[in-house]
Amino acid sequence: MRDNGNILFIKKTEMSVKENIRKFCSGGLSQLHVAVIGDYMLDRYIYGDAYRISPEAPVPVVKFSEEKIVPGGAGNVVANLIGMGLSVTAIGRVGNDLYGEALIKILSSLMRAEVSSILISGGTIVKTRILGGGHQQMLRLDQEEIVSPSEAEIEKILHSLGELIRSGLKSVVISDYGKGFCTPELCHRVIELCRRYSIPVFVDPKDKDWLHYSGAFLVTPNMKELRLIAGADIANEDEEIVYYGTEIMRKFRLDNLLVTRSDKGATLINSSGSRHERASAVEVYDVSGAGDTMIATVAAFFTAGLPLPECVSIANIASQIVVGKIGTYPIKSEDLLQAVLEPDFSAEEKNGYYTRVSPEDKIASRSQAKSICDKWKKEGRRVIFTNGCFDILHVGHIDLLVDAKKLGDRLVIAVNSDDSVRRLKGAGRPVNPGHARAKVLAALEAVDLVVMFDEDTPAELLSQLRPHVIVKGGDYRKEDVAGREYSDEVVILPLTQGYSTTETIEKMGYTK
Repeated sequence: MRDNGNILFIKKTEMSVKENIRKFCSGGLSQLHVAVIGDYMLDRYIYGDAYRISPEAPVPVVKFSEEKIVPGGAGNVVANLIGMGLSVTAIGRVGNDLYGEALIKILSSLMRAEVSSILISGGTIVKTRILGGGHQQMLRLDQEEIVSPSEAEIEKILHSLGELIRSGLKSVVISDYGKGFCTPELCHRVIELCRRYSIPVFVDPKDKDWLHYSGAFLVTPNMKELRLIAGADIANEDEEIVYYGTEIMRKFRLDNLLVTRSDKGATLINSSGSRHERASAVEVYDVSGAGDTMIATVAAFFTAGLPLPECVSIANIASQIVVGKIGTYPIKSEDLLQAVLEPDFSAEEKNGYYTRVSPEDKIASRSQAKSICDKWKKEGRRVIFTNGCFDILHVGHIDLLVDAKKLGDRLVIAVNSDDSVRRLKGAGRPVNPGHARAKVLAALEAVDLVVMFDEDTPAELLSQLRPHVIVKGGDYRKEDVAGREYSDEVVILPLTQGYSTTETIEKMGYTK
């Protein structure tokens, strides 16, 4: 499939991996809470055109066009986890300066991110990259001030972490960039505390001494870091990596070691043996943040309950997606869905409907849904759109969908995510999770495409899909329908009397 002009070759993926990406990237990670402890940085990108050589020195002159700032280091791990739908508590330090204010503001703007445990002192760590000609990195300028937490601050961090664990924290990520926050004492005491409560700790290492990582659930060195800790020039070959990796794992009492191997993928080593996850051919634009994506994705899916080898398979796919982007890019659920779940809409039609292998083939990410709707419109198909929570499907829903399909050629159903349903219906809803509601709808013959949305209304989604007709049921007024400006027509269909999800739930006496 094609992603922003880059060919992304995803090798054959096990069916269980596909099924779990469908399940967890459609809202299944939203109940999970992770803490990220580490070195928080600001990644600053300055874009321009390098059009001549400076008369002052033999260097290119870059004509400024735009500037972008994004979270880096541990902040990028947070952004990756948030992008996959988890809740995150950020624990670290930023400087008492404008860059620190900007970084806190960005992290605070991420839905489901908690930043009150970030300390403020000294100067913010900033990495400024100047890019010319679109994506060619020409210079990197680092601003660093090493400030380690005091004993009192470590005690405060451990107290906060203990409170989080008691309130349902599921896992911890230590993102050590060697910038001073992840001191040996802090790492050792965090891991010790988490082991006491059976909380897995995932470590992205930078230190030359791993003694303070002892007892971690998983450590993720790249080849350079593996060579450094082993004190050997290790070839990027399976046998050597397994040999040295096994020794390192035993020496530092690690449960698992995950070695990231650039274009050769990754190798997972533990007491059960080793597993090599091969990389697929992908055009690489920027490797910035790929390690952050790897550890965040493994932590997310393991926290969700998946076996570790399967988590590594998913993380390998995620890492290959982000290296195809320019700059630091956090993975998102819809990126993973698009990478492995491209629906097949080329199947033979019978009686106006597609014949498909399974309902899951009708479930698409936003970007997929836009591409599919654009294709249908180019083919002259009339696209019909409706939306709802569809928490418990009843005959009223069926009547509405069948009648809606009669208005055109293709019926698109937008389904509220679990978070969206909770905001609209209350804390006890939904009864059924998003991936289940989507699958039930996709199994209906009248339905051609199902897509999830997280907002309270589908207006933003409609601005992308732009269907010919929006259908609503009940006593809506056309002028009150959200997103109506993105469609040619709004049709209000009468509801089948006597059927209501809320009434059905009340009759069942459902409580949560």
